[in-house]
Amino acid sequence: MRSKDGGKLTMSAWLDRAIQEKLSRDEVQESRTPYSVDATLPEPDLHFYEFFAGGGMARAGLGKRWNCLLANDFDAMKARTYRENWSGGAELVVGDINELSVDDLPVPSHMAWASFPCQDLSLAGNYEGIGHWQDKIQTRSGTFWSFWRLMQHLHARNAPTPLIVLENVYGILTANGSRDFAAIGEAFSNLGYRFGAVVLDARHFLPQSRPRVFIVGVRTDLHIPAEITSNRHSPLWHPPRMLQAHAGLMPEVQKAWRWWALPAPPSRLQDFADIVEENPSGVRWHSADETTKLISMMSEVNLAKLEAAKKAGKRMVGGVYKRTRVNDEGIKVQRAEVRFDSIAGCLRTPAGGSSRQIILVVDGQIIRSRLLSPREAARLMGLPDSYILPRNYNDAYHVAGDGVAVPAVSHLARHVLEPILDANK
Repeated sequence: MRSKDGGKLTMSAWLDRAIQEKLSRDEVQESRTPYSVDATLPEPDLHFYEFFAGGGMARAGLGKRWNCLLANDFDAMKARTYRENWSGGAELVVGDINELSVDDLPVPSHMAWASFPCQDLSLAGNYEGIGHWQDKIQTRSGTFWSFWRLMQHLHARNAPTPLIVLENVYGILTANGSRDFAAIGEAFSNLGYRFGAVVLDARHFLPQSRPRVFIVGVRTDLHIPAEITSNRHSPLWHPPRMLQAHAGLMPEVQKAWRWWALPAPPSRLQDFADIVEENPSGVRWHSADETTKLISMMSEVNLAKLEAAKKAGKRMVGGVYKRTRVNDEGIKVQRAEVRFDSIAGCLRTPAGGSSRQIILVVDGQIIRSRLLSPREAARLMGLPDSYILPRNYNDAYHVAGDGVAVPAVSHLARHVLEPILDANK
């Protein structure tokens, strides 16, 4: 047993942690129905592992056909959220993935899902990448290799999962000159998997800009239905950076590549304004002075956007992020940047004040502002209002901002994952 900093936990400390987690779980009101419970639905016929599970949002997207055999996450707060929403989460193992053994994994399983940490692959991080599998000092994104060792051990025991799915930020395509993506591709190829990747942006399904890379590996002895692959890339799912990353793969690895062919999603039904609460919980509307101060931080370009929203003749909702910019004098200043294109900016985890998205509601000359509410953040990820969020604002925002868009997972499952498994029954 290890503490968060990697040191050993004493037995008494471990018992204290276990007791606190038990008390936290018992705080859930009995009247609140767990998100996953519905006795009228058929039994699931597909089984999977969910690594770096967070609040179980990949599980939410996969739907009722899928049964989670094991979930793993290190964060105790996220673990409490998972348990509150997934019938107690008996399958959840809370702890460092480095401490997991192949003996902990129930077999057989149809799929392993891993939304491994993105901090070292994103703009918000230092681009340290996933590192090397032999590195003694592991980056946060380098926990990919800890996950991959489990996949290797399953293979060695003749129990590999038919499918392996990875999900991460757009930066995984370019991190370290695309060498990280090439290393992942080589790992798939060496373990006996054909693989391909798609970029699914949440904006196709939800009013949030959130492009994410999904890499799907298929064991080489499985049949892949012809209709879910193509001989060439699709501009909708394979943007230029994907093509560059693919071009950087070694020739032998490229032979294992497949271009996944997903159908275009249906038209999005919601705009940003549709998910906004008039009487939110956990946040308050700003005072007039606070709103005025926020507007004063806008550049001329963003003030022009605000003026256009005032004249739109309808209620307009914009998402605002505070960012540090260099002005004409070469001085760093904090700016408020707004968008009124019917979608929110990409949710982030609330590491600092600038990470929290602000909403600007414009009704003609009446302008109001406040922080995005926890429930609105959850809605932007495709979670229903029955999903139980942490009571603390930062915790709730963290669960949502660190998750995967639920309908993006559903689209991938319905059009790639399930057709492959159904074709091989």
